[in-house]
Amino acid sequence: MSALSHAGEPHTMGSLGAKLNWLRAGVLGANDGIVSTAGLVVGVAAATSARGPILTAGIAGLVAGAVSMALGEYVSVSTQRDTERALLAKESRELTEAPEAELEELAGLYRAKGLGDETARQVATELTAHDAFAAHAEVELGIDPSELTNPWHAAVSSAISFTVGAALPLLAILLPPADARIPVTFAVVLLALALTGSISARLGGANPRRAVLRVVFGGAVAMVVTFAIGALVGATGAG
Repeated sequence: MSALSHAGEPHTMGSLGAKLNWLRAGVLGANDGIVSTAGLVVGVAAATSARGPILTAGIAGLVAGAVSMALGEYVSVSTQRDTERALLAKESRELTEAPEAELEELAGLYRAKGLGDETARQVATELTAHDAFAAHAEVELGIDPSELTNPWHAAVSSAISFTVGAALPLLAILLPPADARIPVTFAVVLLALALTGSISARLGGANPRRAVLRVVFGGAVAMVVTFAIGALVGATGAG
């Protein structure tokens, strides 16, 4: 069985890199909440100055988005977890049915990493004696059997991050006076997107300036488009 047979990156929390990935996913979830809710409330605010419809649309968008994000993450992580479990079960069967072949395979994996034949064989033998299953899961599959991601944790984290992000434009459009709602929301949202873009880029080792420009531009376009549609619908309805 080859390490190449493992489709996708493993969901684990056993390393700093994995934890940073989760943190970056949380930031991106908040970013989604900011953009989608901002576009929604700006569009409604362009159509009407009444607070009730804006509040209703904002809360509906927040709840629907959070539920959608949670369900999507639950399904995604559950699928990944099922795949990991299937790979681990297959590896366990192979270790039981052909332990010598699996030992040779493990030694071959270490040779591929740059160890000499004798050293690779010795390392494989010692790790097999200690915990053959864990050794193969880690080296061959890139999975820690004791730390498979809980899909419920992923779903709740996704829902929370989206909700936190969505709350920002909702508050920004409801708290100011009617004539200042849209400008204040634009300013708050673009600043928040600049922050999330910078954090996400730094966590991923990317260029912060480019990431900030990209996410701020995208958020601005989304709000301009929904504002134009809302204004058009509002004018049509008034006519």
